[in-house]
Amino acid sequence: MTYTVEVEGLRKSFGDTVVLDGIDLRVARGTVAALLGPNGAGKTTTVKILSTLLRPEAGRVHVAGCDVLARPAEVRRRISLTGQHATVDEVLTGRENLVMMGRLRHLTKAAARERAGALLERFDLVEAADRRVATYSGGMARRLDIALGLVDDPAVLFLDEPTTGLDPRGRRDVWDTVGELAASGVTVLLTTQYLEEADRLADSISVLAGGRIAASGTADQLKALIGGETVELVLPDAGALASALSLAELRGYRARVADLSLHVPTDGTAAEVRELLEVVAGVPVLRVAVHRPTLDDVFLALTEQAVPA
Repeated sequence: MTYTVEVEGLRKSFGDTVVLDGIDLRVARGTVAALLGPNGAGKTTTVKILSTLLRPEAGRVHVAGCDVLARPAEVRRRISLTGQHATVDEVLTGRENLVMMGRLRHLTKAAARERAGALLERFDLVEAADRRVATYSGGMARRLDIALGLVDDPAVLFLDEPTTGLDPRGRRDVWDTVGELAASGVTVLLTTQYLEEADRLADSISVLAGGRIAASGTADQLKALIGGETVELVLPDAGALASALSLAELRGYRARVADLSLHVPTDGTAAEVRELLEVVAGVPVLRVAVHRPTLDDVFLALTEQAVPA
């Protein structure tokens, strides 16, 4: 398998704060990889190192076949980076933004206009091409922002929380765009806090917590880490919740608390669910539900383990 992004033992600190503590990461060509983690986990720092905006303290980092320290200029020619907020010029039209970017990338005027037309069509912006970007919706502006990064046809596209601030329709538009890019052969690495986004888009997911990769795999592989099914017990008050948690932990269950609910991973069999209910039989329970693990369950379980006591 060909990997477009290869990271081994990556370390980065800011002062006394260790942000990345020896992470390993590989992204196959033409796939979408998601990097998940809570605020401050180091997602953006990782992207900045991969895109040559920050220097690593230690580790091996290759992007599009180039070492980011030995050949940074070559890496920059082969990648595109789209940050958390659209950087389009709202005074210009969509077409003018794209032509300007083409000229900045040293395309001839004719080539820049041709490339702009192709990207406007690809991103379904033809009808809005000659309107000022200030009139665009959030989703349209974000699609244009991604299109700007593709003017010189990069091998790797880094998307740092690409749907932050978008409404559901705008988010879906960006999701469709990312899927089409990967299908065309572009390698996409995105950071996100939206678990549904990673579940929908990513071929592989890495969860960053405590400066390390806590787990990596497909969405289904990560969900399998915390059991076949999760039993949710909804309690009437904090006292009942504390009692149920204590009883469950005494019997060896790995329980997680969310509001007034207790989430307990099980193997999903009727026998184990019945055993759990017997364990908490003396506690008033308002409602019992059984559901398959979600990425939310995985994310919370892995990131909570990384939080110091």
